Parts: sequence; structure tokens; C-alpha cells
Amino acid sequence: MASTCLVPHCRDTGSWADSLREVSGAVLVSGLIQLVLGVSGVCGWAARHCGPMVLAPSLSIIGLSAYKEAAFFCSTNWGVALLLMLLAVTFSQHLRSCRLPFCAWPHAWEGSRESSVPTLRMFSVLFPFAGVCIVCAILSYFHIPWESLDPAMAQLSWANSTFNAPWIHIPYAGEWRWPLLTPRALAVGIAMAIGCSMNSMGCYVLCGRLLRVPQLPPHACNRGLCMEGLGSLLAGLLGTLGGTASSIANTCATGLTQAGSLLSVQVSAVACMVLGMSPRLAGLLTHIPLAVHGGVLCVTYAMAVGTGISYFQYADIDSGRNIFIVGFAMFMALLVPRWFGTALTPLATGWAPLDLLFLSLLMVPVFLTGFLSFFLENTVSGTLEERGLLSEQPWKVRAGDCHLHGERGKASQAYSLPTGLRRLLPSSCKAFPCCFLCPRSEEEEEGSSATEEGTAAPGEGTHLLPKPSSGELQPAIRSSQTDMPAWHTVA
Repeated sequence: MASTCLVPHCRDTGSWADSLREVSGAVLVSGLIQLVLGVSGVCGWAARHCGPMVLAPSLSIIGLSAYKEAAFFCSTNWGVALLLMLLAVTFSQHLRSCRLPFCAWPHAWEGSRESSVPTLRMFSVLFPFAGVCIVCAILSYFHIPWESLDPAMAQLSWANSTFNAPWIHIPYAGEWRWPLLTPRALAVGIAMAIGCSMNSMGCYVLCGRLLRVPQLPPHACNRGLCMEGLGSLLAGLLGTLGGTASSIANTCATGLTQAGSLLSVQVSAVACMVLGMSPRLAGLLTHIPLAVHGGVLCVTYAMAVGTGISYFQYADIDSGRNIFIVGFAMFMALLVPRWFGTALTPLATGWAPLDLLFLSLLMVPVFLTGFLSFFLENTVSGTLEERGLLSEQPWKVRAGDCHLHGERGKASQAYSLPTGLRRLLPSSCKAFPCCFLCPRSEEEEEGSSATEEGTAAPGEGTHLLPKPSSGELQPAIRSSQTDMPAWHTVA
């Protein structure tokens, strides 16, 4: 926090600016480390060695980590938050099979159109969000008090006035002075990289699980982390106070809407770039009521908690070993940050950057859960059946062993590179270090055979919804998971 300066011509403003530059330096360091983790293949290696006893508590704690913020936002008006949650649950669960005849979507590879699509499920987050925002705007227009904010939050909500901001402003590197690299920035950047990488790994696994596609291959994890690292590098150079990372809320919204097309990701990316170059349009986001944010968090993060719990079915949860690992990891992940948040002098190693590094890591619940569960899972003895590592377990089914019925071809195509990008990449991309970012030769053979059979390559189809007669995703073992349409293309 910036301290109040009572002396004329004091230099507190300069030190505050230096602090912001130091944070940008931490973002820059975080992006560089994430890029190294992705290119070296460490991310993909870790993903292959995380079993159900690591994924289940980690995903569950990711969802539970936002309960304080969700409750804080909802407390401004619980009626608005509950209205949004009610509409989202109604559209995504009760009316998910409702088809509107006037809503059709073209198929790029056929030129045909669907007679109807499950529109309410597809927009089960957007429609409630827009409807509740309109209700709040109407109440504000008629000067009806509906939002309870303390003075500090009320001032923050209107801090960025959209009437004085320019319409177009293109940021450039060094505009707000260059990032400041200090030992403290290095320590915090390392902690940010580790925490963001684990959070992103959870997002990748969560997205695949919600869309019922096969196990995430290592090269897809590495590519995702590399792109996030490049984004954080650019964000640090532009002087921002936060890097790029996968969003749990967006991932869970994908599970609610079941819209896993590359087109949806591309459209959202273009929208974010437009907002970033228009301060006046971006300023409109500051006027979204906090209760609406709280309702969205409650609906989306609940999906992460439920998905994490679903992984327990693949391990022997009745085993005393597994009960101890799950209980201890999740309890300590909630206890340690709470203790460090209330302790007056939590750490005192004698070197401030080292204190910041340890404190930043120990304050992240997902890091504690993943570290403790991974450590205990690999040190406490247990059978393969207890640990859920049997080869016939559905969650371990490889991409080539799972197939799709219908026009989408094999499910192994879900994580392959888009056709246009594959054509641009030279043959030397398979050499080190790029070998960790490309699929293996057997996966490419599967992809080429699927294309020869007449299926559309990932990224070419712009459809979001399946045909009424299209088949369903049939995992090799579990027949209870065959109720999900096979039209997803995961980014």
C-alpha cells in the first residue's frame, strides 16, 4: 500500500512506481520460468506421473480456494447472486436438452446447417450473466438501493471512469518504464511460476475431464505452458501487474456449456485484445456488480470441486492409506495459509527474498495440496489398485485407445496441432527442445489415418454443437460416461 505523504515534494510517488516496476519484474521472471518448464518437457512429465490420488485433492482444493472471495462478492447482494445461480443451474441442468428451432449453426466441412441446437445449455453462463446485469442496471437507473458496499469498495468500483478514458490506446514495451529486476522480484517470480504452472496443469486436466476427452498428452501440456510463459513475458514488458494463466472459471464454464471448440477460444482471445487496446471499453468491466462476480464464481468453481471428487472413484478410497493422504493434504492446504495470514512474524530466515519465496509458496493452497499429495503418494507404500494406477483404469486410457463414433474421427485428434499450423512448422521442429511440443510419430499416424477416412481435422471445423444423429464419446471401460456428444475440439 502507498503510504500517505504529508511533506511537500516528497518522493513517495517514485517509490510507489518502483514497487510497481518490481512487480512487473516478478511477472517477467515468472513468464521466463514457465517458458523453460514447457520447452524442457517438465510439465508433460509431471502430468504423466500424477494419478487419481494427486488429481482428486488438487482439483478439489482449486475449487474450494475461491470460497472466501465468492462469499465476499455475494455479500454485497445475495439476492442478485442467488438469481444468477438459479438461472445458470436451470439453463445448464434442467433445460440442457431444450432446442430452439430458430437457432442453427453451420458445419464448415459440409455446408449443412443444424435444424436446432441446445442453445440454453450453450449459453447457460452468458444468458444469466447478461440478464442479471440488465436487472441491476434497471434498479440503478431508478435509484433503488440494492447493493451494499463499504466506502472503500464503492470508491474502487468507480475508480476508472469510462468517460475520461480514450477510445484507442495501443500499449508498448517500456511505456511505464522498464521492469525492475531485484532479488525480491526474482523470489516472487519463482513462486508465481510454480503456483501458476500447477494451477494451469489443473485447468488442462479439468477441461479434458469435463469435455470427456482422453487423457491429456504431455506435448499438449508443454505447449500450453509455453504459451502462458510467452504471455507473461509480454505482460511484464508492457508493465502490467499480472501475467497470463489458465482460468479455472473459464474451464468450468466450458463444462457447463459443453462448448469446447477452438473457435470459442479464438473469439475470446480477439475480444480480450480489443478490450486491451480500448481503455474506455475495458473500463466498462469495472462497473459489473460484485454480486454478479460472486454468483459466477459459485457456479463455476463448484464444477472444479465436483470434478476433483469424481477422480476418487478410480482409487480405493476406503483404504486407510488413501484416506490419510487426502485428508492430510487438503487439511494442511487450508490450515497453513490461514496460519501464515494471521501470524505476525511468519518467517524470518534473515534474508528477505528467501522469506518472500517461502511465504509466497506456502500461501498457495494448490501448491501445498499438490506437493503433499504427490509426496505422500510416492513415499507411502500401497498397491497399484489402491493408488488407482492399473492400466485398465479409464482415466489412464491413452488417446489412441479411445475412439469416437460419428464424423469427428478418433479422439486422439483432440490435442493435435491445427492443420494450418502443422503445415507452417518445419520438419526440424521435432528436434530438441521442440520435440516436447509436438505429438509423437504414432499419434501423427493416427491423425493422418483419421483424416484419410474423411474426418475433419481439429481447428478446421467451426461448429460448436453436434448433429442430432452424431455419435457419442465411448471410453473404453466406463459405459456410464457415454452421454456426452462427440463434437469437442480442445484448445
